[in-house]
Amino acid sequence: MAYPTDSSYALGCMIGNKDGMERIRALRGVDDRHHFTLVCRDLSEIAKYAKVDNRQYRYLKSATPGPFTFILEATKEVPRRLQHPKRSTIGLRVPDNAVVAALLQELDEPILSMTLALPGDEYPLNDPEEIRDRLEHQVDVIINAGHCSLEPTTVVDMSGDMPELLRRGCGDPKILGFEE
Repeated sequence: MAYPTDSSYALGCMIGNKDGMERIRALRGVDDRHHFTLVCRDLSEIAKYAKVDNRQYRYLKSATPGPFTFILEATKEVPRRLQHPKRSTIGLRVPDNAVVAALLQELDEPILSMTLALPGDEYPLNDPEEIRDRLEHQVDVIINAGHCSLEPTTVVDMSGDMPELLRRGCGDPKILGFEE
């Protein structure tokens, strides 16, 4: 599916949908080294899929819900095919978006997701009509909730000793203590 978030539109599928994963990779033009993100309802759901210590929890609490993706060490609950193949990590986020909240409530599990940025495009797609024009026959569902941001999430790798800013996006990294 293509769906709106608090940053840009995203592509998503159910965790167990292996075909959906491969379709998303093909649409994005990425290989298995590109992280998927588990879009979760809240911090307690994140703790099921990632090992989170007290320091990491404080960072997560200060930035969720919001436009941040955190790379964390995966728990045994996360199937290997969802993890980064060499690092045993997973991207996780809790968006601040009513449409996503309703989807997550209805699905009763996280959404396996990736920013809807197509090969050759400078920015992620944010116009549902353009998404329909370009992807109507390649995805099963397009949720039209109007335009959203052109910026993807801010990505922070928290799998090491110190948080590392990997991508500056629409989440302000200052709230996590990063300098300009």
